[in-house]
Amino acid sequence: MKEMRSALVVGATGLVGSALVKLLCNSDEYVSVNVISRRPLDYFHPKLVVTLREFDQIAESDIEFAHEVYCCLGTTMKKAGSKEQFEKVDFEYPLTIAALAKNRGIGHFIVISAMGANEKAFAYYSRVKGKLENALITMDFPQLSIVRPSLIIGERGEFRFGESIGAIALKMVNPLLVGPLKQVRSIPAEQIARAMKMIALQGEKQKVTIYKSDELLSMEMPPVEKVGTELAEKEITFNWGKLKDEELPPIDKEVVFDRSKIKEADKRD
Repeated sequence: MKEMRSALVVGATGLVGSALVKLLCNSDEYVSVNVISRRPLDYFHPKLVVTLREFDQIAESDIEFAHEVYCCLGTTMKKAGSKEQFEKVDFEYPLTIAALAKNRGIGHFIVISAMGANEKAFAYYSRVKGKLENALITMDFPQLSIVRPSLIIGERGEFRFGESIGAIALKMVNPLLVGPLKQVRSIPAEQIARAMKMIALQGEKQKVTIYKSDELLSMEMPPVEKVGTELAEKEITFNWGKLKDEELPPIDKEVVFDRSKIKEADKRD
């Protein structure tokens, strides 16, 4: 009998997050897909439960128990409007979610970062992503998976001129990017979603694992094994609401997240 899994997704209205929600809802491995979102989704499914909440106001009670958290939060400087707002979405909110999820007993945090993430990088965007990675590692999750895609391509609800030009250029040169250069190939949002699901189900079971873009491109789920008719027709139900606190994974230490201690954006940039 397959393990009955539940997932928590944040950033579900974005390019990767929306693809991931649909993938998980239509997956036999998951019986429940919970989403925390600032706005309603344009997708409905019997497995899907959406909690509408501003991330500034999120509390531990909003975090349903899950086997893993998929964090797909992210924005651009242009959309954010300022460095302060950019860091809220790309740094503060993911840390808030991670801290609350760890306190809730969720053992696996899967987060989308970016290729070139480094706290000492020249580019501000890469520095913020690097700072997020380091903060999550310090949080000491039982299992942390960091996904570092290259340029993400797909049908967006908004037009981003710079990304569109970059996507066209990379699409033309992708076949020429081999060897070490393969990791800078553009990558479809749907493929990142498939890779994240595979990381949750088949990934390395260690404290911290970083997945580069070329690894994400090559990930494919293994074929589903056929099961007997009697087992396939047997309906499996599971009531997550009855899960007792003592049945949750043990927590080695409580994480306290203090938003007031978050550093302000680098004034020099």
